[in-house]
This record gives sequence, structure tokens and C-alpha cells, in this order.
Amino acid sequence: MSRTILVLVGGFLGAGKTSLILAAAHMLEQRGIRAAVILNDQAGSLVDTELARRRDVSVDQVTGGCFCCRFHDLAAAAERLLDANPAVIFAEPVGSCTDIAATVVQPLVRLYGGRLHVAPFTVLVDPSSAVQHECDDLAYLYGKQIEEADLVRTTKADLHPEAQISARTGQGIVEWLQEVLAGTTTGGSRLIQVDYGCYARAEAVLGWLNFEGMLRSKPAAPAEVVGPLLDKIVALSCAAGVVLVHCKAIGSAATGYVKAAVTANSLEPDVEGDLTASPSTRHRVLLNLRGLGDPDSLRRIVDEALDSLPGEWLERRMDSFRPAAPVPAYRPG
Repeated sequence: MSRTILVLVGGFLGAGKTSLILAAAHMLEQRGIRAAVILNDQAGSLVDTELARRRDVSVDQVTGGCFCCRFHDLAAAAERLLDANPAVIFAEPVGSCTDIAATVVQPLVRLYGGRLHVAPFTVLVDPSSAVQHECDDLAYLYGKQIEEADLVRTTKADLHPEAQISARTGQGIVEWLQEVLAGTTTGGSRLIQVDYGCYARAEAVLGWLNFEGMLRSKPAAPAEVVGPLLDKIVALSCAAGVVLVHCKAIGSAATGYVKAAVTANSLEPDVEGDLTASPSTRHRVLLNLRGLGDPDSLRRIVDEALDSLPGEWLERRMDSFRPAAPVPAYRPG
């Protein structure tokens, strides 16, 4: 196609959106098809952006709000990436957002259809995730995400044989790419009715924390920083009665990086990167945590976990909050 294809991939927190996008981008690059990625978060210091850069993926980001509320930032990010003439741009909205078809996909089709072909909107589902059913408002949000999807795909097939896609093994990715890149249909066809009061309450159930810091320590491998940090956060969360929805950290040193993530208090972390990287005395650490707990509790947990690491924090920046009510730039009705 003459136009760049924009592929939006949504789904609840921890569903595997970034993992699928990066795996798909790598698969396309191996076939000589240039791909780029736009990531999205309510705050800055994104683990996923650092991971994409570490994997040599062309990446931009929209922070400070979801795509719908930061639509013009999304358009600006797409414009920057289009300068490199990618064949495909993947875009990942915040995992606590819905009404994407009406507030993001349809405006993109209307305003940028001459430069972008917007592919069918995919929403991912983790078969093992149950936290979205912890309260009626989260269940409402989760249901709306699925209701507006042009395509629904279940993830983590390496753990759940009944699922359709695995970013780890590559299962189902080629078939999914063939469907979204065919160019025969445009995304955003399933417009839904959303109660924005309920939507806002659902997002406000979640505490949000993003951290970035520089640790100076005795020689240690990145895994020896990230592993104990995540283990401590899980232990402290369990003790405080905080339910982790998605917690991920990446530690980067001159010798390599390690990224680890959990999507529940009881699950083993999913780890990737260079587990054999040589020790280093300086580590840049990014941490993104979303949980069923108030922001102050999340901050206390993370502060204690950070303090438990041997060494000295040369830099330490943290932002904890509850997401504000969504106010889309292009709100239907």
C-alpha cells in the first residue's frame, strides 16, 4: 500500500500489548518491512519505551494522558515517525482506556486518512487475568474494551494452550499480521456507548506510579538489581494488601539490560534481556506500577523497596497518582 498502515493494539493492563507489538515489529523488520511504535502512558519514564530502544525499534511516546485526551500529541508522534517512511506504525493506548474506536480511530481515519490506513483495532485478552473483575467499574471498562474491538485475540499461548497468540514463541503473530495488514478493512467500525462517569470511576480505582533513578552500587549485574527490587515490591504489596495489576521494571547498565514484570502478586515474574550481563557500578532503573491501592501506599512500598537495594541513589524521581477523568479531544456526541 502507498499509505503507512497504523495498527492500534489495545487491551487491559498486562494483557501483553507491548510484547506483541515488539515481537511483530521485529518479525516485519526481519522481512525488510520498516516498522515503528508509539507508546502511551499517563506519566513519563516508560519502561516500554526504554525496552523498545534497547531492541533497536523506532519508537515515540505520548505521555501525560491517554491517546484520546492527547490526540494531537499522538498525531505529532505519528508525523515524526512518518519522516522515516515506515510501512507500519504500531500504537498502544493505555491499558485502562476504552472508547478508542470513537475518540482515536475514527478521528485518525477522518483527519489523516490520506497518509495513514488505520487497520482493524485489535484488543488483547490475557486468559489468566482476573483483576479487572475486582469491582463493577473495572469489569465495565474491561467489557467495553472488548465490545469495541474489531479483532479480539487471546495472548500468552505459551502459558495457556487455548490462547491464540504468544509473543514469546511467535505463535499466531504471522496470522494476526496478515489480517491487520491486509488493507481491505478500516478500523473503528464498532462504536459503543460509554458511561464516562463509570469510565472515570474505573480508572480512579487504580493507583499509578512511575519511577526513574540512577543507582550507584558495588559491581552488580542488571538482574541483581531488578530481580530483588521486584521481589521486594511484591512482598511489600502482599503485606499491605495492595493488589498488583501490572508492575514492570528495567535496569540498564553499560553492560546490558534486564526487564522483569508481574501481572499479579502471586505470579512469577516474566524476565527478558541479558541475564549474563557483566557487573556494573551504575544502573539506570525505570519502574512502572499499577495497582489496586492508593497512590500514597504505592509510594511507600516503592520507597521501601528502593531503599532496600545496596548502594546510593544519585537520582530519584517518582510520580504517583490516580488517573484523572478522561476528556477526549474528539468526544462522540
